[in-house]
Amino acid sequence: MIRRAFLQGAAALAVLSSVAGASRAGDATKAQPRMGQGGMAKDIVMLHGASAGGWCFDTFRDVFEGKGWAVHSPDLIGHGRDKEGADRKLVGMGLADYRAEFASVLGKLPPQPVLLGHSMGALLAQQLAASGLARALILVSPAPRAGILPSSDSEKDLSQSLMGIASFWKTVIDPDFDLACFYSLNRVPKDEQRGVFDKFGPESGLAYFEMFFWMLDEMKAAAVETGAVRCPVLCLSGTDDKLVSLPTARATALPYRDAQFWEEAGHGHMLPVEPGADGIARRIAAWLEA
Repeated sequence: MIRRAFLQGAAALAVLSSVAGASRAGDATKAQPRMGQGGMAKDIVMLHGASAGGWCFDTFRDVFEGKGWAVHSPDLIGHGRDKEGADRKLVGMGLADYRAEFASVLGKLPPQPVLLGHSMGALLAQQLAASGLARALILVSPAPRAGILPSSDSEKDLSQSLMGIASFWKTVIDPDFDLACFYSLNRVPKDEQRGVFDKFGPESGLAYFEMFFWMLDEMKAAAVETGAVRCPVLCLSGTDDKLVSLPTARATALPYRDAQFWEEAGHGHMLPVEPGADGIARRIAAWLEA
């Protein structure tokens, strides 16, 4: 298996996520804000993962809207409904660019919504929460922030594969179906894997560099000031996740005081689109409303 093929399958579906600016934020305005306990608007912003889009939260959306929440799941530039021309749009895009898009969307909502991030969306959600922009933080299959080293063979192989691509931080990386099925979609039913995969698109090599090689990144784009996160934190990860191992996910939750950690038995990395995602969403909603 050549290094580039491994990277395209594993990396492109592994870890990145964020949202689009106002011109692409159609889902950010679909539902009108509703008021919850204490007069707080029941807004939840769902931040998608690598090469994905807001579509990956469709099941979560149905559950939360059924419970009176206003759900916002915008697409990052070059992702989801905006993925046409991603090979050009994503060149040189980094975590700070993605985070700025998230912040732009949040600025148009009632203050301090709940943030729910999947994979790299969970990394960016932590950074936004550290700026006081969230009243609760839910981290689903969270990509490791700066300071967290890989703890499984597959995570280590991923970093080694990146090193096999010359100047990968200047490129845009495409996903590969067969490898995605093994690494990312392993808990998605086989007859549904192609349909899910076809919704994915390319991802920025620079963003991968900033996460996987944070020790070399002068900008420290993947760093999180964990001590500045004051809101409640829930972290959950699948026991069959081949891209973000349970020890890595636990390391993500460790610094947060009173954070809860849920092991989701039989689930993989793409937990929001796997069978049983609706039940997980209901439990998350119950945790928020407890």
